[in-house]
Amino acid sequence: MSLDREEPNHFGAGPAQLPTPVLQQAAKDLINYNGLGLGIGEISHRSKDATKVIEDAKAHLVELLDIPDTHEVFFLQGGGTTGFSSLATNLEAAYIAKSGEVAPGGYLVTGSWSQKAYEEAHRLHVPAKVIFSTKEFSKDGKYGDIPEESEWCDRVKGNKYAYVYLCENETVHGVEWPSLPKCLVEDPNIEIVADLSSDILSRRIDVSKYGVIMAGAQKNIGLAGLTLYIVKKEILHNISAISTDKLAELHIPITPIAFDYPTVAKNNSAYNTIPIFTLHIMDLVFKHLLNKGGLIAQEEENKEKAKILYEALDSYPNFYNLPVTARARSSMNVVFTLKKEGLDEKFLKEASESKLTGLKGHRSVGGFRASIYNALTLKSVQLLVDFVKKFAEENQ
Repeated sequence: MSLDREEPNHFGAGPAQLPTPVLQQAAKDLINYNGLGLGIGEISHRSKDATKVIEDAKAHLVELLDIPDTHEVFFLQGGGTTGFSSLATNLEAAYIAKSGEVAPGGYLVTGSWSQKAYEEAHRLHVPAKVIFSTKEFSKDGKYGDIPEESEWCDRVKGNKYAYVYLCENETVHGVEWPSLPKCLVEDPNIEIVADLSSDILSRRIDVSKYGVIMAGAQKNIGLAGLTLYIVKKEILHNISAISTDKLAELHIPITPIAFDYPTVAKNNSAYNTIPIFTLHIMDLVFKHLLNKGGLIAQEEENKEKAKILYEALDSYPNFYNLPVTARARSSMNVVFTLKKEGLDEKFLKEASESKLTGLKGHRSVGGFRASIYNALTLKSVQLLVDFVKKFAEENQ
């Protein structure tokens, strides 16, 4: 069987398309890794070869994001949903160790994933509070914008929060924070906890501003089943400093050992059996990005992809509806609907015939969604642009 394939134009939100050269190398390594006579998925997770995969992945990620020495990198099994619970329990423990008191985690809800993160903390009985939900500011009660800081920052100032959580890019609703809120960045008492699953490595960021970064692999950097974490070392120290007896006394849920951040970091991501093949693919993606010119080059490409697709959709205002305000539009997940009824299935059918796949919107909102992650080339997005224009011309 050949390892060659026709380059796909798959716009699925996750699991998402990966660079073909990455998959070709991974396929070879799955059979025989580095001449060992064993595949990468068959070697011990504590062997020298596996340890090198872990260390290489960490080093390449540090290089890509310019991660400072103040932060630690590690990898955990699971995805974003696992992160919702582990973030809440770990960060609450860190705050109690630092301050000697309990405070809620604050949630900035701009879409379904940040809402789910809040709901999970609440379900676990970790103190949690919604600082704002976009729905309260919208006329239609739906997600589709991010309010100005002046409308909600007073809810942060003067209040105590164990952490403040946001999802930088909401894949379902196509909403993205263009930058971190200043009122959070400028407050030294706030630990910013961010889910970057959909936009990790799509643009340059200042890691020093974050307390914790979580990113599931299956959207922009690899296969499902593994999540990367970048955590301030001070937070790890504080979690270690609080006893489970004290947490139990305060009725704070204890983090399961496999998701206890200091334990995972201390054991170099291999406290339990890390899926090393999945991590190897992530590292191949990291190296692929570095070979492209790093995040400077990738960010410019992503800006152009988003620009031409949004311009194409905006040029047919009587045919396409874009529910997200221009200031909050995602550069990774472009969502839209058709104003004319009865054409949705035709759109998907003809798109598929043009080898443009994965465009169906999330089941909770319908419509269409084009996820233009790093692996989607400018050429692929241009093909979608051409189709969007052609379909509108023929059906309006």
